[in-house]
Amino acid sequence: MSGSIIHRKRRKLKSEINVVPYIDVMLVLLIIFMVTAPLLTLSVDVKLPSSEARATQERTDPVIVIAYPDGSLGLQLPGDGRPRVIDATQMEGMLAPIREQQGNDFRVMVAAQGDAPYQNVLDAMDVLRRAKVSNVSLMTNAGGDAR
Repeated sequence: MSGSIIHRKRRKLKSEINVVPYIDVMLVLLIIFMVTAPLLTLSVDVKLPSSEARATQERTDPVIVIAYPDGSLGLQLPGDGRPRVIDATQMEGMLAPIREQQGNDFRVMVAAQGDAPYQNVLDAMDVLRRAKVSNVSLMTNAGGDAR
């Protein structure tokens, strides 16, 4: 029997890519994303204010507080040509006598340079709150830069 030769059949090589595992992975990822997507949309509905008011026509010039990009504050009093750069404690000291003199008619407008961070505007408004100024408005300019 040593003379008998056993011939094995050779398999032909497949040149195809088996895509079944890729489809399985894709379907698993799809299910994971479908389950987690509704959980990621935690949001709060915000109703932004809108206004159709026109520019104010005041009898007197308001006091203008300016927030600069470097964090400093400027104060422009009525009749002054250019604003003065002062610190927060000086501003509180200068606004107190004006507030007492004008009473309820005392108005302050807060302006900011276009590249100033909003945090600087909030800091300026905090100084006004400490100075007990209650009538505060934000100053805007159609050109985009308040002052």
